[in-house]
Amino acid sequence: MAAKRPKISDRQRRAMLVRRHLLAPSARATSVEQVADALVALHATEPATVFLSVAARMTGATPQTVEQALYEDHSLVRMLCMRRTVFVVPKDLAPVVEASTARTVAARERAALIKVLAEQLPYDKAWLSGVEADVITALSELGEADATQIADAVPQLKERITLFPGKPYETRPRISNKVLTVLAAEGRIRRGRPQGTWVSAKFRWTLAEPHPQLPADQARLTLARRYLAAFGPVTLDDIKWWTGWNLTDTRTALAGTDAIEVDLGHATGYVLPDDAVLDLPDRADTGAAVSLLPTLDPTAMGWRDRDWYLDPAHVPELFDRNGNICPTLWCDGRIIGGWGQHQDGHIVTHLFTATTDRRIRAAIATEAERLTDFLGDIRIRPHLRTPLVRRLEAASRAD
Repeated sequence: MAAKRPKISDRQRRAMLVRRHLLAPSARATSVEQVADALVALHATEPATVFLSVAARMTGATPQTVEQALYEDHSLVRMLCMRRTVFVVPKDLAPVVEASTARTVAARERAALIKVLAEQLPYDKAWLSGVEADVITALSELGEADATQIADAVPQLKERITLFPGKPYETRPRISNKVLTVLAAEGRIRRGRPQGTWVSAKFRWTLAEPHPQLPADQARLTLARRYLAAFGPVTLDDIKWWTGWNLTDTRTALAGTDAIEVDLGHATGYVLPDDAVLDLPDRADTGAAVSLLPTLDPTAMGWRDRDWYLDPAHVPELFDRNGNICPTLWCDGRIIGGWGQHQDGHIVTHLFTATTDRRIRAAIATEAERLTDFLGDIRIRPHLRTPLVRRLEAASRAD
């Protein structure tokens, strides 16, 4: 008779999430690198997300401490990788992410660019290789430069292509962004400091240090193990979705981790053999662990199946059409609302269900004040236009 699979409840998963993802004051990190390591990778599509994800989980965090890790110590590496999404990953994990996911993304980006060049300009691979060599030369001389400065040094980048031809949103951008994206995806250049404040999306570019080359299958196994350690228990579909791998590669990597099956009630989950969640008491109370997490925070975007920490009824309020989540308010491993920034700078929150619990209300007020202090004079406006974001912005303007 086969051994009975351990059963892990939603309450156990939420309690473990609070610990692993540093969502309780007692669990907070003391460095930016510890935060990134705990979450495997920090979403970086919106520049502010990296900073706010760290601020929620680190004692004494300031924008300057995050900038130092990104732009001075280079202990974090920005990469186009899982699901063709921009992430920031710990430096030691960068070769793993490059071999397991970024390499495939880069190949697709290059193929798409070559196709556009051939169809619209027309130019071939040799022409593109020459332009790329000129970009590398220019950056080696300039040290750090924005896209406009690079295009001035390499005039071929000023060629224009048509995106979404015939559509109402048709545009004719320079090819510079496409070329720089390919070079960055391949790890040949990287984003440096932004122009303006830390929430700016206009980055300078500089040459990147090459990563050690790893076999793809070995890298996928390592990444799967890191994901399981940070997010387990997870389903096969969670792993496939988070990494962006095909089903065969996902199953192969999972098998190599020696993960064991567990019963999640509604699905089969997987955890590493020594996962502490297996011995965690089945309890819901973790002490009013409240966090204000930003747009696309890695905790909110860490699983394909979210019903165990988010009531499905609230999904339309929080997610856009592409499945991206806006700023969220968490308590004890569950999403209980959202938040925004008032025009005068202070943080405003919205609860899906009102609470009279003084511990929760006090913890929310404390976290709102802590985030207000972190932001200082900075004003953030999520790019995601979800119903909750619009409602909070309207309320802010009406005050």
